Amino acid sequence: MHDTPCPLPETAHRVRVLSRIADLPPETWDACANPASSPHDPFMSHAFLRCLEESGSASARAGWSPRHLALEAGERVLAVMPLYLKSHSMGEYVFDHSFADAYARAGGRYYPKLQTAAPFTPVTGRRILARDGVDAAIAEAALTAAARGLAEAEGASSHHLTFLTRGEWERLGDLGYLRRTGVQFHWRNEGYERFDDFLERFASRKRKAVKKERRDALAGGLTVEWLTGAAITEAHWDAFFAFYMDTGGRKWGRPYLNRRFFSLAGAAMGERLLLILAKDGARPIAGALNVIGGDTLFGRYWGCVEERPFLHFELCYHQAIDYAIAHGLNRVEAGAQGEHKLARGYLPETTYSAHWFAHPGLSAAVERYLERERPAVEEERRLLLEQSPFKRDEPG
Repeated sequence: MHDTPCPLPETAHRVRVLSRIADLPPETWDACANPASSPHDPFMSHAFLRCLEESGSASARAGWSPRHLALEAGERVLAVMPLYLKSHSMGEYVFDHSFADAYARAGGRYYPKLQTAAPFTPVTGRRILARDGVDAAIAEAALTAAARGLAEAEGASSHHLTFLTRGEWERLGDLGYLRRTGVQFHWRNEGYERFDDFLERFASRKRKAVKKERRDALAGGLTVEWLTGAAITEAHWDAFFAFYMDTGGRKWGRPYLNRRFFSLAGAAMGERLLLILAKDGARPIAGALNVIGGDTLFGRYWGCVEERPFLHFELCYHQAIDYAIAHGLNRVEAGAQGEHKLARGYLPETTYSAHWFAHPGLSAAVERYLERERPAVEEERRLLLEQSPFKRDEPG
Protein backbone atom coordinates (compact mmCIF):
# COMPACT_ATOMS: atom_id res chain seq x y z
CA MET A 1 0.00 0.00 0.00
CA HIS A 2 1.45 3.38 -0.98
CA ASP A 3 0.40 6.96 -1.59
CA THR A 4 -0.53 8.06 -5.09
CA PRO A 5 1.73 10.73 -6.63
CA CYS A 6 -1.12 13.05 -7.55
CA PRO A 7 -2.32 15.87 -5.23
CA LEU A 8 -5.96 16.18 -4.21
CA PRO A 9 -8.00 19.38 -4.13
CA GLU A 10 -8.41 19.17 -0.35
CA THR A 11 -5.25 18.60 1.64
CA ALA A 12 -7.32 16.89 4.36
CA HIS A 13 -7.99 14.10 1.88
CA ARG A 14 -5.58 11.64 0.39
CA VAL A 15 -5.83 8.61 -1.87
CA ARG A 16 -3.94 5.41 -1.21
CA VAL A 17 -3.24 2.62 -3.70
CA LEU A 18 -3.88 -0.92 -2.48
CA SER A 19 -1.75 -3.64 -4.01
CA ARG A 20 -4.33 -6.20 -2.87
CA ILE A 21 -7.90 -6.05 -1.64
CA ALA A 22 -6.80 -7.63 1.66
CA ASP A 23 -4.97 -4.38 2.50
CA LEU A 24 -8.34 -3.02 3.67
CA PRO A 25 -10.52 -4.80 6.24
CA PRO A 26 -13.69 -6.30 4.71
CA GLU A 27 -15.97 -4.13 6.84
CA THR A 28 -14.19 -0.96 5.69
CA TRP A 29 -14.39 -1.82 1.97
CA ASP A 30 -17.98 -3.08 2.22
CA ALA A 31 -19.16 0.05 4.05
CA CYS A 32 -18.38 1.82 0.77
CA ALA A 33 -19.20 -0.97 -1.70
CA ASN A 34 -22.48 -2.01 -0.11
CA PRO A 35 -23.87 0.77 2.10
CA ALA A 36 -27.30 0.37 3.64
CA SER A 37 -28.84 2.77 1.11
CA SER A 38 -28.05 0.55 -1.93
CA PRO A 39 -29.14 -2.96 -2.97
CA HIS A 40 -26.35 -5.43 -2.27
CA ASP A 41 -23.86 -5.74 -5.13
CA PRO A 42 -21.96 -9.02 -4.69
CA PHE A 43 -19.43 -8.22 -7.43
CA MET A 44 -18.12 -5.12 -5.67
CA SER A 45 -17.92 -6.90 -2.32
CA HIS A 46 -14.62 -7.50 -0.56
CA ALA A 47 -15.34 -11.25 -0.55
CA PHE A 48 -15.76 -11.56 -4.32
CA LEU A 49 -12.71 -9.47 -5.18
CA ARG A 50 -10.62 -11.29 -2.58
CA CYS A 51 -11.59 -14.68 -4.02
CA LEU A 52 -10.47 -13.53 -7.46
CA GLU A 53 -7.13 -12.35 -6.11
CA GLU A 54 -6.42 -15.24 -3.73
CA SER A 55 -7.22 -17.80 -6.41
CA GLY A 56 -4.85 -16.07 -8.83
CA SER A 57 -7.68 -15.44 -11.31
CA ALA A 58 -7.21 -11.66 -11.01
CA SER A 59 -3.50 -11.25 -10.42
CA ALA A 60 -0.38 -9.79 -11.99
CA ARG A 61 0.35 -13.16 -13.58
CA ALA A 62 -3.10 -13.17 -15.19
CA GLY A 63 -2.67 -9.59 -16.41
CA TRP A 64 -4.88 -8.06 -13.71
CA SER A 65 -2.55 -6.32 -11.22
CA PRO A 66 -4.59 -4.78 -8.37
CA ARG A 67 -4.24 -1.03 -7.86
CA HIS A 68 -7.41 -0.38 -5.85
CA LEU A 69 -7.90 3.19 -4.61
CA ALA A 70 -9.09 4.34 -1.18
CA LEU A 71 -10.07 7.95 -0.49
CA GLU A 72 -9.33 8.81 3.13
CA ALA A 73 -9.86 11.67 5.55
CA GLY A 74 -7.65 11.02 8.52
CA GLU A 75 -8.19 7.40 9.52
CA ARG A 76 -11.61 7.19 7.87
CA VAL A 77 -12.10 5.65 4.41
CA LEU A 78 -14.71 7.69 2.56
CA ALA A 79 -14.80 5.87 -0.77
CA VAL A 80 -13.03 3.13 -2.72
CA MET A 81 -12.63 2.20 -6.37
CA PRO A 82 -11.57 -1.21 -7.73
CA LEU A 83 -8.70 -0.69 -10.16
CA TYR A 84 -6.36 -2.97 -12.10
CA LEU A 85 -3.25 -2.37 -14.16
CA LYS A 86 -3.81 -4.53 -17.23
CA SER A 87 -1.51 -5.92 -19.89
CA HIS A 88 -4.34 -6.99 -22.24
CA SER A 89 -8.06 -6.39 -22.90
CA MET A 90 -9.46 -9.82 -22.07
CA GLY A 91 -12.28 -10.45 -19.62
CA GLU A 92 -13.84 -6.99 -19.94
CA TYR A 93 -16.78 -7.32 -22.41
CA VAL A 94 -16.47 -3.70 -23.55
CA PHE A 95 -14.17 -4.21 -26.48
CA ASP A 96 -11.34 -1.77 -27.13
CA HIS A 97 -9.12 -3.94 -29.34
CA SER A 98 -9.68 -1.57 -32.27
CA PHE A 99 -8.41 1.34 -30.16
CA ALA A 100 -5.34 -0.65 -29.14
CA ASP A 101 -4.61 -1.72 -32.73
CA ALA A 102 -4.98 1.79 -34.11
CA TYR A 103 -2.73 3.25 -31.41
CA ALA A 104 -0.08 0.56 -32.02
CA ARG A 105 -0.14 1.25 -35.77
CA ALA A 106 0.44 4.93 -35.01
CA GLY A 107 3.48 4.00 -32.94
CA GLY A 108 1.89 4.23 -29.49
CA ARG A 109 1.88 1.71 -26.65
CA TYR A 110 -1.65 0.95 -25.45
CA TYR A 111 -0.71 -1.49 -22.69
CA PRO A 112 -0.54 -1.26 -19.78
CA LYS A 113 -3.85 0.44 -19.15
CA LEU A 114 -5.96 0.96 -16.02
CA GLN A 115 -9.33 -0.76 -15.68
CA THR A 116 -12.08 -0.15 -13.12
CA ALA A 117 -14.37 -3.16 -13.27
CA ALA A 118 -15.54 -6.34 -11.63
CA PRO A 119 -13.14 -8.70 -13.44
CA PHE A 120 -14.75 -11.11 -15.92
CA THR A 121 -18.18 -9.76 -14.94
CA PRO A 122 -20.29 -7.72 -17.39
CA VAL A 123 -22.76 -6.57 -14.73
CA THR A 124 -23.95 -2.99 -14.20
CA GLY A 125 -23.29 -1.40 -10.84
CA ARG A 126 -21.58 1.46 -9.05
CA ARG A 127 -17.86 1.56 -9.75
CA ILE A 128 -16.83 4.51 -7.56
CA LEU A 129 -18.01 3.40 -4.17
CA ALA A 130 -18.74 6.06 -1.55
CA ARG A 131 -20.07 5.20 1.88
CA ASP A 132 -23.41 6.67 2.97
CA GLY A 133 -23.15 10.38 3.75
CA VAL A 134 -20.28 11.03 1.31
CA ASP A 135 -21.05 13.09 -1.79
CA ALA A 136 -20.66 10.71 -4.75
CA ALA A 137 -19.57 13.49 -7.10
CA ILE A 138 -16.74 14.54 -4.77
CA ALA A 139 -15.56 10.93 -4.44
CA GLU A 140 -15.72 10.46 -8.22
CA ALA A 141 -13.67 13.60 -8.88
CA ALA A 142 -11.02 12.68 -6.31
CA LEU A 143 -10.64 9.03 -7.28
CA THR A 144 -10.61 9.57 -11.04
CA ALA A 145 -8.02 12.33 -10.59
CA ALA A 146 -5.94 9.87 -8.59
CA ALA A 147 -6.38 7.21 -11.29
CA ARG A 148 -5.15 9.61 -13.96
CA GLY A 149 -2.14 10.49 -11.80
CA LEU A 150 -1.45 6.81 -11.31
CA ALA A 151 -1.68 6.24 -15.07
CA GLU A 152 1.09 8.77 -15.55
CA ALA A 153 3.21 7.18 -12.83
CA GLU A 154 2.70 3.65 -14.22
CA GLY A 155 3.07 4.61 -17.88
CA ALA A 156 -0.50 3.53 -18.60
CA SER A 157 -2.22 4.76 -21.74
CA SER A 158 -5.73 5.10 -20.38
CA HIS A 159 -8.32 4.54 -17.66
CA HIS A 160 -11.54 2.66 -18.38
CA LEU A 161 -14.62 2.22 -16.17
CA THR A 162 -17.01 -0.40 -17.47
CA PHE A 163 -20.65 -1.26 -16.72
CA LEU A 164 -21.25 1.93 -14.77
CA THR A 165 -24.55 3.26 -13.57
CA ARG A 166 -26.04 5.91 -15.83
CA GLY A 167 -25.52 8.58 -13.18
CA GLU A 168 -21.80 7.83 -12.92
CA TRP A 169 -21.56 7.79 -16.72
CA GLU A 170 -23.09 11.25 -16.98
CA ARG A 171 -20.96 12.75 -14.22
CA LEU A 172 -17.74 11.24 -15.56
CA GLY A 173 -18.49 12.83 -18.91
CA ASP A 174 -18.37 16.17 -17.12
CA LEU A 175 -14.94 15.16 -15.73
CA GLY A 176 -13.48 14.66 -19.18
CA TYR A 177 -14.12 10.96 -19.73
CA LEU A 178 -15.46 9.78 -23.08
CA ARG A 179 -18.84 8.07 -22.89
CA ARG A 180 -19.70 4.78 -24.53
CA THR A 181 -22.87 2.68 -24.59
CA GLY A 182 -23.74 -0.94 -25.29
CA VAL A 183 -26.71 -3.30 -25.12
CA GLN A 184 -27.54 -6.22 -22.83
CA PHE A 185 -30.69 -8.27 -22.30
CA HIS A 186 -32.38 -8.15 -18.90
CA TRP A 187 -35.62 -9.57 -17.50
CA ARG A 188 -37.85 -7.49 -15.26
CA ASN A 189 -40.27 -8.83 -12.69
CA GLU A 190 -43.63 -7.06 -13.03
CA GLY A 191 -45.02 -8.61 -9.86
CA TYR A 192 -45.50 -12.12 -11.28
CA GLU A 193 -46.57 -14.89 -8.93
CA ARG A 194 -45.53 -17.70 -11.28
CA PHE A 195 -43.84 -18.23 -14.63
CA ASP A 196 -47.15 -18.66 -16.47
CA ASP A 197 -48.20 -15.15 -15.38
CA PHE A 198 -45.14 -13.86 -17.19
CA LEU A 199 -45.90 -15.95 -20.28
CA GLU A 200 -49.41 -14.55 -20.44
CA ARG A 201 -47.86 -11.31 -21.69
CA PHE A 202 -46.40 -13.12 -24.73
CA ALA A 203 -48.02 -13.26 -28.11
CA SER A 204 -49.72 -16.64 -28.52
CA ARG A 205 -47.18 -18.15 -30.93
CA LYS A 206 -44.22 -17.03 -28.81
CA ARG A 207 -45.86 -18.36 -25.65
CA LYS A 208 -46.44 -21.78 -27.18
CA ALA A 209 -42.82 -21.89 -28.37
CA VAL A 210 -41.45 -21.26 -24.86
CA LYS A 211 -43.75 -23.87 -23.29
CA LYS A 212 -42.66 -26.46 -25.84
CA GLU A 213 -39.02 -25.51 -25.34
CA ARG A 214 -39.31 -26.05 -21.59
CA ARG A 215 -40.92 -29.45 -22.03
CA ASP A 216 -38.34 -30.58 -24.57
CA ALA A 217 -35.41 -29.37 -22.44
CA LEU A 218 -36.24 -31.81 -19.65
CA ALA A 219 -37.39 -34.69 -21.83
CA GLY A 220 -36.11 -38.12 -20.93
CA GLY A 221 -36.56 -37.66 -17.21
CA LEU A 222 -34.03 -34.90 -16.54
CA THR A 223 -34.52 -33.14 -13.22
CA VAL A 224 -33.43 -29.70 -12.03
CA GLU A 225 -31.97 -28.88 -8.61
CA TRP A 226 -31.35 -25.48 -7.01
CA LEU A 227 -28.44 -25.32 -4.56
CA THR A 228 -27.20 -22.45 -2.40
CA GLY A 229 -24.87 -21.96 0.54
CA ALA A 230 -23.60 -25.03 2.37
CA ALA A 231 -25.68 -27.29 0.13
CA ILE A 232 -23.07 -26.71 -2.60
CA THR A 233 -20.36 -29.27 -1.83
CA GLU A 234 -16.90 -29.75 -3.27
CA ALA A 235 -18.32 -32.59 -5.38
CA HIS A 236 -20.79 -30.12 -6.87
CA TRP A 237 -17.94 -27.70 -7.61
CA ASP A 238 -15.96 -30.49 -9.27
CA ALA A 239 -18.91 -31.25 -11.52
CA PHE A 240 -19.60 -27.62 -12.31
CA PHE A 241 -15.95 -26.85 -13.03
CA ALA A 242 -15.94 -29.60 -15.66
CA PHE A 243 -18.96 -27.91 -17.26
CA TYR A 244 -17.31 -24.49 -17.05
CA MET A 245 -14.04 -25.68 -18.57
CA ASP A 246 -15.83 -27.32 -21.50
CA THR A 247 -17.82 -24.20 -22.37
CA GLY A 248 -15.00 -21.78 -21.59
CA GLY A 249 -12.54 -23.72 -23.69
CA ARG A 250 -14.86 -23.62 -26.70
CA LYS A 251 -15.86 -19.95 -26.34
CA TRP A 252 -12.70 -18.21 -25.14
CA GLY A 253 -9.86 -20.68 -25.60
CA ARG A 254 -8.79 -20.26 -21.98
CA PRO A 255 -11.37 -19.91 -19.19
CA TYR A 256 -10.68 -17.00 -16.85
CA LEU A 257 -11.44 -18.65 -13.50
CA ASN A 258 -9.59 -21.57 -11.94
CA ARG A 259 -10.94 -24.39 -9.79
CA ARG A 260 -9.74 -22.79 -6.55
CA PHE A 261 -11.85 -19.70 -7.17
CA PHE A 262 -15.09 -21.68 -6.90
CA SER A 263 -14.09 -23.29 -3.59
CA LEU A 264 -13.07 -19.93 -2.17
CA ALA A 265 -16.28 -18.27 -3.36
CA GLY A 266 -18.38 -21.10 -1.97
CA ALA A 267 -16.77 -20.66 1.44
CA ALA A 268 -16.73 -16.84 1.45
CA MET A 269 -20.08 -15.98 -0.14
CA GLY A 270 -21.96 -19.24 -0.62
CA GLU A 271 -25.25 -17.71 0.50
CA ARG A 272 -24.98 -15.41 -2.54
CA LEU A 273 -24.49 -18.28 -5.00
CA LEU A 274 -27.21 -20.25 -6.77
CA LEU A 275 -26.11 -23.37 -8.62
CA ILE A 276 -28.79 -24.77 -10.94
CA LEU A 277 -28.02 -28.34 -11.95
CA ALA A 278 -29.63 -30.60 -14.54
CA LYS A 279 -29.37 -34.25 -13.53
CA ASP A 280 -29.84 -37.49 -15.40
CA GLY A 281 -30.74 -39.69 -12.48
CA ALA A 282 -28.13 -38.88 -9.84
CA ARG A 283 -25.55 -37.64 -12.36
CA PRO A 284 -25.22 -33.91 -13.05
CA ILE A 285 -24.86 -33.28 -16.78
CA ALA A 286 -25.19 -29.47 -16.95
CA GLY A 287 -25.18 -26.46 -14.67
CA ALA A 288 -25.63 -22.70 -14.48
CA LEU A 289 -24.04 -20.64 -11.73
CA ASN A 290 -25.86 -17.48 -10.66
CA VAL A 291 -25.04 -14.80 -8.10
CA ILE A 292 -27.79 -13.37 -5.90
CA GLY A 293 -27.80 -9.62 -5.41
CA GLY A 294 -29.99 -7.45 -3.24
CA ASP A 295 -32.74 -7.19 -5.88
CA THR A 296 -31.27 -8.96 -8.91
CA LEU A 297 -30.25 -12.46 -9.94
CA PHE A 298 -27.10 -12.41 -12.05
CA GLY A 299 -26.54 -15.27 -14.45
CA ARG A 300 -22.81 -15.91 -14.75
CA TYR A 301 -21.49 -19.26 -16.01
CA TRP A 302 -22.94 -22.25 -17.84
CA GLY A 303 -21.62 -25.55 -19.08
CA CYS A 304 -22.54 -29.15 -19.85
CA VAL A 305 -20.99 -32.53 -20.55
CA GLU A 306 -23.95 -33.73 -22.61
CA GLU A 307 -25.71 -31.71 -25.28
CA ARG A 308 -29.50 -31.72 -24.86
CA PRO A 309 -31.88 -29.59 -26.96
CA PHE A 310 -32.86 -26.32 -25.26
CA LEU A 311 -31.19 -27.26 -21.95
CA HIS A 312 -29.02 -24.13 -22.04
CA PHE A 313 -32.10 -21.93 -22.37
CA GLU A 314 -33.90 -23.81 -19.60
CA LEU A 315 -31.12 -23.59 -17.00
CA CYS A 316 -29.80 -20.13 -17.80
CA TYR A 317 -32.97 -18.19 -18.61
CA HIS A 318 -36.21 -19.94 -17.67
CA GLN A 319 -35.00 -21.38 -14.36
CA ALA A 320 -33.46 -18.02 -13.47
CA ILE A 321 -36.87 -16.38 -13.97
CA ASP A 322 -38.50 -19.12 -11.88
CA TYR A 323 -36.06 -18.43 -9.05
CA ALA A 324 -36.46 -14.65 -9.27
CA ILE A 325 -40.25 -14.91 -9.11
CA ALA A 326 -40.11 -17.37 -6.21
CA HIS A 327 -37.77 -15.12 -4.23
CA GLY A 328 -39.23 -11.73 -5.11
CA LEU A 329 -36.23 -10.44 -7.07
CA ASN A 330 -36.84 -7.53 -9.42
CA ARG A 331 -34.51 -8.44 -12.26
CA VAL A 332 -32.47 -11.13 -13.95
CA GLU A 333 -29.31 -10.07 -15.76
CA ALA A 334 -28.15 -12.98 -17.88
CA GLY A 335 -24.73 -11.75 -18.99
CA ALA A 336 -23.30 -10.19 -22.11
CA GLN A 337 -24.58 -10.39 -25.67
CA GLY A 338 -27.00 -13.03 -26.97
CA GLU A 339 -29.98 -11.94 -29.06
CA HIS A 340 -31.49 -15.38 -28.41
CA LYS A 341 -32.44 -14.02 -24.96
CA LEU A 342 -35.00 -11.74 -26.60
CA ALA A 343 -37.37 -14.59 -27.52
CA ARG A 344 -37.34 -15.65 -23.85
CA GLY A 345 -38.52 -12.28 -22.56
CA TYR A 346 -35.19 -10.60 -21.84
CA LEU A 347 -35.38 -7.09 -23.28
CA PRO A 348 -32.53 -4.89 -24.56
CA GLU A 349 -31.22 -2.31 -22.12
CA THR A 350 -28.44 0.22 -22.43
CA THR A 351 -25.11 -0.32 -20.66
CA TYR A 352 -22.55 2.39 -19.94
CA SER A 353 -18.78 2.80 -19.85
CA ALA A 354 -16.38 5.74 -19.56
CA HIS A 355 -12.88 6.11 -20.99
CA TRP A 356 -9.96 8.51 -20.54
CA PHE A 357 -6.85 8.51 -22.75
CA ALA A 358 -3.57 10.18 -21.86
CA HIS A 359 -2.65 10.90 -25.49
CA PRO A 360 -4.72 13.80 -26.92
CA GLY A 361 -4.63 12.38 -30.45
CA LEU A 362 -5.91 8.98 -29.39
CA SER A 363 -8.56 10.62 -27.24
CA ALA A 364 -9.79 12.77 -30.14
CA ALA A 365 -9.92 9.78 -32.50
CA VAL A 366 -11.88 7.66 -30.01
CA GLU A 367 -14.23 10.54 -29.29
CA ARG A 368 -15.08 10.85 -33.00
CA TYR A 369 -15.70 7.11 -33.16
CA LEU A 370 -17.97 7.11 -30.09
CA GLU A 371 -19.99 10.04 -31.43
CA ARG A 372 -20.97 7.80 -34.34
CA GLU A 373 -21.30 4.62 -32.29
CA ARG A 374 -23.73 5.86 -29.61
CA PRO A 375 -26.65 6.62 -31.97
CA ALA A 376 -26.01 3.34 -33.78
CA VAL A 377 -26.21 1.44 -30.48
CA GLU A 378 -29.46 3.18 -29.57
CA GLU A 379 -30.94 2.39 -32.99
CA GLU A 380 -29.92 -1.25 -32.53
CA ARG A 381 -31.65 -1.32 -29.14
CA ARG A 382 -34.81 0.19 -30.64
CA LEU A 383 -34.90 -2.37 -33.47
CA LEU A 384 -34.35 -5.23 -31.04
CA LEU A 385 -37.18 -3.98 -28.85
CA GLU A 386 -39.52 -4.16 -31.85
CA GLN A 387 -38.80 -7.91 -31.96
CA SER A 388 -40.04 -8.39 -28.39
CA PRO A 389 -42.15 -11.55 -27.85
CA PHE A 390 -44.74 -9.57 -25.89
CA LYS A 391 -48.18 -8.71 -27.18
CA ARG A 392 -48.21 -5.43 -29.02
CA ASP A 393 -50.51 -3.79 -26.47
CA GLU A 394 -48.13 -4.62 -23.59
CA PRO A 395 -46.00 -1.81 -22.15
CA GLY A 396 -42.17 -1.88 -22.27
